Amino acid sequence: MSETTRYHLMGIEGVGMSALAEALAYLGHAVDGCDLRPGPASRRLVEEGIGVHPGHDPAHLPESGVVVASNAVPEDHPELEAARRRGLRVQKRIQTLADLLAGGPSLGVTGTHGKTTTTAMLGRIFEAAGADPLVLVGARVPGWRGGARLGNGPRIAEIDESDRRFPEARVGLAVVTNLEDDHVGAGDQPTYHESQEALRAAVARWLRAADRVVYHADWPGLSDLVPGGALGFGLARGQVRAENPSLTAGGSRFTLSLRGRPLGQVALSVPGRHNLENALAAAAAALAWGLDFPAIRRGLAAFRGTGRRLEPVGRLGEARVYDDYAHHPTEVEATLRTARRMGGRVRVVFQPHRYRRTARFADRFARALALADEAIVLEVYPAGEPPIPGVSGARIAEAARALGARARFMGWDEALAYLRSTLAPGDLILTMGAGDVWRLGRRLVEEVGSVWR
Repeated sequence: MSETTRYHLMGIEGVGMSALAEALAYLGHAVDGCDLRPGPASRRLVEEGIGVHPGHDPAHLPESGVVVASNAVPEDHPELEAARRRGLRVQKRIQTLADLLAGGPSLGVTGTHGKTTTTAMLGRIFEAAGADPLVLVGARVPGWRGGARLGNGPRIAEIDESDRRFPEARVGLAVVTNLEDDHVGAGDQPTYHESQEALRAAVARWLRAADRVVYHADWPGLSDLVPGGALGFGLARGQVRAENPSLTAGGSRFTLSLRGRPLGQVALSVPGRHNLENALAAAAAALAWGLDFPAIRRGLAAFRGTGRRLEPVGRLGEARVYDDYAHHPTEVEATLRTARRMGGRVRVVFQPHRYRRTARFADRFARALALADEAIVLEVYPAGEPPIPGVSGARIAEAARALGARARFMGWDEALAYLRSTLAPGDLILTMGAGDVWRLGRRLVEEVGSVWR
């Protein structure tokens, strides 16, 4: 990727694609793109000189160069077919990311949970070390350009394990946070692996291609995938440990140790055991890279979270509204356990993401949502998947009620009206899911807030 290339990105509004567009432009390439629904990210890109076309049309294609498509764009899309007829190189996002990472020293983070936060934490640590990293993550990060931090130093990226081609994104230092049975068993879809065994094999291939490997030593089964000499982190196992951890409503503290030697105390301002483990992953990767402890401490202290990870949306008097991206039962449970530490009546509005995931995990979602004082379950956000007969958000709500939980299945407008009429001081409203449920929390704050003011 050393020569200047023209790139056209389809689906450029997405946080991952917009971050990639900014990084490519920063590295000197000519970049434009298109999207069915251009929004805030596209407006930012236009302000930075990156052209964005509304909709998809073969007329947008360049005379030469590379067309990059997100996995949401089908292979038989007319714009892609026209690009192939013209002899343009057509790539998926992960392939372009692989090219970018090959252009310099690189680190990558994968795993079912925590990869976005861990990658952003790593970026903050490298900033604190004065390393001027280029960082790409799948969420907005305060102080960065959306999901991109542009720099001339090491290249750090979130590597999405759901993409079956992710092993192509080779890195010098590979981090794996955990691995569960998500994105498996869906035939030839690009964001699913054939089986959990196929996913594990793909992760093992990716790790073997790296020069150095960091992994969660407490996570069941991960040690079977890593090559010899890998650096493990954990609360109970591994060479890098968090000793004497203390969790509070606003964050955590722990002593970072390396091979039994205390390095010093770390303070986090993001709550939850899962974030403590994310910080430990980032610290272990930084140590494996050769950074010193003061940079790790400063970088983690400077971390203020990422978009849609228990993100504050607004206050309505004494009630608070948060939003979270959790869309797997493990993530839902971790986020709700953290929310309960924050005090108040926890009321979650959960939007299941994808029919296959809902069918697979309906009972586990119900058990996780039972941790809330009240759960409102919306209909499934399909993310391009066709409906499956009998699979609905109602199935999760019914299973939660069978466990004794207070759970309701509602439509979008019904849920909004219900929250408006029942909101009480001390409530913690949490919108949750990987779809567009975040809009509901913002509407609640805008509509109710205008009345309460």
